[in-house]
Amino acid sequence: MEKPDTNENVEAEKKDETSEAKENDEVINEIEESNAEDAEDEGNKERHTIEVKEYDGMSLEALAIELEKLIKNEKVQAIKSHVDKINNVFKSKFQALIDEKKEEFLNDGGNEIDFYYSSPIQKRYKEAYRGYRKKLNEHYQSLEKNLKQNLVDKLAIIEELKGLINLEENINTTYKHFKELQERWRATGPIPRDKYNNAWNSYHHHVEIFYDFLHLNRDLRDLDFKHNLEKKLMIINRAEELAQDDNVMRAFRELQELHKMWKEELGPVAREHREEIWERFKAATKIINDKRQVYYQEIDKVYEKNLETKLEIIAGIDAINTQESKSHSAWQKKIKEVEELRNAFFNAGKVPIKVNESTWAKFKESVRHFNRQKNAFYKGLKKEQYKNLQLKLDLIKIAEDNKDSEDFETITPLMKKIQSDWKKIGHVPRKDSDKIWKQFKAACNYYFDKLHTKRNAASQENIDAFNKKNEFLNTLKDLELSGSKDENLAAIKEQIAKWRNIGKVPNDKRYIEGKFQKAIDGLFASLEMDKNEVEMIKFENKLDNINESDVDHRNLDNEHSFIRKKIDEVKSQINQLENNLQFFTNVNDDNPLVKEVHQNIKTHKEALKLWETKLKKIKGFY
Repeated sequence: MEKPDTNENVEAEKKDETSEAKENDEVINEIEESNAEDAEDEGNKERHTIEVKEYDGMSLEALAIELEKLIKNEKVQAIKSHVDKINNVFKSKFQALIDEKKEEFLNDGGNEIDFYYSSPIQKRYKEAYRGYRKKLNEHYQSLEKNLKQNLVDKLAIIEELKGLINLEENINTTYKHFKELQERWRATGPIPRDKYNNAWNSYHHHVEIFYDFLHLNRDLRDLDFKHNLEKKLMIINRAEELAQDDNVMRAFRELQELHKMWKEELGPVAREHREEIWERFKAATKIINDKRQVYYQEIDKVYEKNLETKLEIIAGIDAINTQESKSHSAWQKKIKEVEELRNAFFNAGKVPIKVNESTWAKFKESVRHFNRQKNAFYKGLKKEQYKNLQLKLDLIKIAEDNKDSEDFETITPLMKKIQSDWKKIGHVPRKDSDKIWKQFKAACNYYFDKLHTKRNAASQENIDAFNKKNEFLNTLKDLELSGSKDENLAAIKEQIAKWRNIGKVPNDKRYIEGKFQKAIDGLFASLEMDKNEVEMIKFENKLDNINESDVDHRNLDNEHSFIRKKIDEVKSQINQLENNLQFFTNVNDDNPLVKEVHQNIKTHKEALKLWETKLKKIKGFY
């Protein structure tokens, strides 16, 4: 066995190792802390290689499919962060969908307490999520059991390390036993996180003690140093390759593994190489970490830009919330605008994690405020619609109560009025709209169909009356008056009575009444009668015709107004003529101009007397 190193050399080696440990900067500490934290998670490497997708922009169905794929294709312990993000997005989007469905339900007249909504997508998602929770619980139960057993195994390895220096055997056999213990340590799985540092420190403490013991055989130690140097140089070369890799995050993840190997799997190297190789490893580590920091800075810029976009979207929704809308169409326009803003928010990408929850809370509050306003409007609209419904039901009752009436002159204006009123009444609940319209339309159609049938029958009677009156006119032309005045007057009145008894003619044939009146005027002209007396006979005949065809007195009223107007005009003309006489105070009455004025006054007074007689006569018809 070779001569052992002096105690000074051993102490120098320990100081070198301590100095090396102190040189670990924040980057190295961060990597080591991350490795310690992940020690109990065997799926760490797999978890970091899973693509993180833009779940915010996915539909509900796409989210369910993505969850199923992750559960099927990845280790359950590696997908927790993905599943948490998917679950948050799914719940938010599904709640928004429920809010929309609930609003539609309430707008259709539903009671809030009766609202219920589910969908096949929700059922599919819940089944997948329950499967994930089951597998995760099974994993943790198994992991907990394995962690405890691994701790027992590693503590046993440490105890065996302690005993190596007390074995009375060949140093080569002891060294071989030591290497077996190192391999067993590396092969033993993770242990509970809270036990990791103590166990690792204890293990390395006894490894160092063994190396102190190993100085008794320099050849074996140098051989181990050589092996460790070769491995560490391979680690450094790989780290320097990773420093040139454009995929920053992939390089950093592999760097963590390299540091883990450097620390946990390999022992020290010869003193003359320690500082050099550590500085090389640190330099490559710093390059990768610097690139990682730049990457995060760029990501942070993107996240900050996304934050600005999302805050602008929230401000847009808030602005819509301040707009006053009083019509259904205006609200439908606002609903479309908010829906577009909601989609834009979901598609805007991630924001800095420190403001993620507060930004989401602001967005939800803005949308909820909009929904509260919208629901309040439609609740009021629904109340108005039920009021309109009652008004239309009242009109339906009027229509149905009168649809069988035969009093067409009275009921027809009423039916037309309620049809006009129906058009003026606003919207009713959608579920009642078609039903009540069909009911109202049926009652109105029933009445007017019957009216048209009656009118069609009356039209034939009118045509027959026209034909008879046409024949009557031909006979009237041949009538000769040969009796006394009274006999002739009686004969004319008899013709008038016969004419009236024939009946009404179609409106487009009423010109025949003018022909008859012209024929009667010719008969009156052949009589030596006072002009005013003839005029009154003709007027009475006219009133009789009006009274027979004018149930609502409309034409009678028009005739009454016409006579009143003529009386006023004649009186005004008489006043004007009498005023004109004042200009002839010094002129003799036999002056032609004065005579003409007096004659005009006399003529107008006679006309006034006739109009006043007509007025008295027409009043007798009311």
